[in-house]
Amino acid sequence: MGETLHHPHGHRHGPASHDRAFAFGILLNAGFVLVEAWFGWQSQSLALLADAAHNLSDVLALVLAWTAAALGRLAPDARYTYGWRRASILAALLNALILLAAMGALAWEAVQRLGEPQPVEATTVIAVAAAGILVNGLTAALFLRGSRHDLNIRGAFLHMTGDALVSLGVVAAGVLYLWRGWGWLDPAVSLAIALLIFYVTWGLLRQSLHLLLDGVPTGLQLAEVRACLLAQPGVAEVHDLHVWAMSTSETALTAHLVLPDGHPGDDFYARVNAELHRRFGIGHATLQIEGGDGGAACHLAGHAGQ
Repeated sequence: MGETLHHPHGHRHGPASHDRAFAFGILLNAGFVLVEAWFGWQSQSLALLADAAHNLSDVLALVLAWTAAALGRLAPDARYTYGWRRASILAALLNALILLAAMGALAWEAVQRLGEPQPVEATTVIAVAAAGILVNGLTAALFLRGSRHDLNIRGAFLHMTGDALVSLGVVAAGVLYLWRGWGWLDPAVSLAIALLIFYVTWGLLRQSLHLLLDGVPTGLQLAEVRACLLAQPGVAEVHDLHVWAMSTSETALTAHLVLPDGHPGDDFYARVNAELHRRFGIGHATLQIEGGDGGAACHLAGHAGQ
């Protein structure tokens, strides 16, 4: 018989709270959307109107990411034994889809405008877009640290960074329009930035889909995890090894460890859990100890986890 222990030490019970960042970012960007849309309509600037629409999608994306982060902190219960942690992965996926849709609409409108350039009030466009750089850049900075370790927060960060880039492009287009009078610059810059953000966001979409399918989190090599477990004293074999994301910031592991000399004691679990957390950031490890040859593998396991 094997023995299973889900050791409590080293667990990370939910991502860090970004409530203040979300609240500030939503209020700041919602106010700016109204200002930018008004001046975009007054100045007849497609780039400014498109940026306002994109900003609106970002406000919705921030609300979505905040909701997912809050759900992820709910305690597990008898129905949801892991809680709602995976909501953050769903939010990252939806944020990527929203951003891709927004950029697709912007690119389509820009292509149409290229054929029929329209005059714009460049001074107004430059002033409002410059304010947009400040608003979006400040909001992005609030999520910079969290974006390195949490895919949900990275989605919010990419939205804000994308908006800052769009605003920067609008400023550049306005300056060049004043200098050269090129009417095609406004839609051309919008199209170029839309393609850039589309390229960057595609990675977020792929990562979130990968995690939803219980793929091994990016940056973590299954072979290295196996080698770490095999290196533990007394471990002769590792099988049924599975590593997946519980949320956009938490990683879980299950594995069967074959120890021919018998049960190693509770200190073994503590040491292995600490090592997995230190080297790989795995905070939820469930280990089953087997004293035989380990031949009875889990019938649900794929070849990669054997």
